[in-house]
Amino acid sequence: MRVFDFDNTVYNGESALDFFIYYLKKFPLQVAKYIPEFARGVIKYKRGSLSIDEALQSYSSIFKDCCRRFDDIPAEIERFWDKNAHNVKQFYLDMKQPDDVILSASPEVVLKVICSRIGVKNVIGSQLDIEKGEIHSICYRENKIGRFKEHYPDTVIDEFYTDSFNDKPFMDISNDVYLVKKNKIKKIKENGKYLINI
Repeated sequence: MRVFDFDNTVYNGESALDFFIYYLKKFPLQVAKYIPEFARGVIKYKRGSLSIDEALQSYSSIFKDCCRRFDDIPAEIERFWDKNAHNVKQFYLDMKQPDDVILSASPEVVLKVICSRIGVKNVIGSQLDIEKGEIHSICYRENKIGRFKEHYPDTVIDEFYTDSFNDKPFMDISNDVYLVKKNKIKKIKENGKYLINI
């Protein structure tokens, strides 16, 4: 099985950040108040210092407030991808297979739309209930392993593609690992053995 991280791997950028910016441009007065907290979260996430508990505590109330304030979020997700589908990297479109798994910290409800459009059916992301405004789980760092095993308990991961060493827990359980930077792909693990020092 091949497993791909999404943001900065399959997608050129951070899709959750782009979705926030999409809402900020469309509803500037309503969204501007969330900028400081969101920016702090993005910085900590990129540094690998955002804990899962902290993300749940900090962003559950923001997410609930957003779901209460904004109408027809599913339609906005579709419109977001109308504008941002071009950010899916060409190298992935050239190599994708229908049974690939996309595994990401980004919201599953957002990712499923673009994955359906490009013909990938297996998506595992953070679980958000946009009807109730609840965050059920964050698919991040070591939690990625748990979420993956919920769906594929006995599956061997032949290839894993990611842009970040934040995914080392998942790298450790994969046979071959590829590090993606922009459109360049470098194999860093083969047959269970790392080819570089991590």
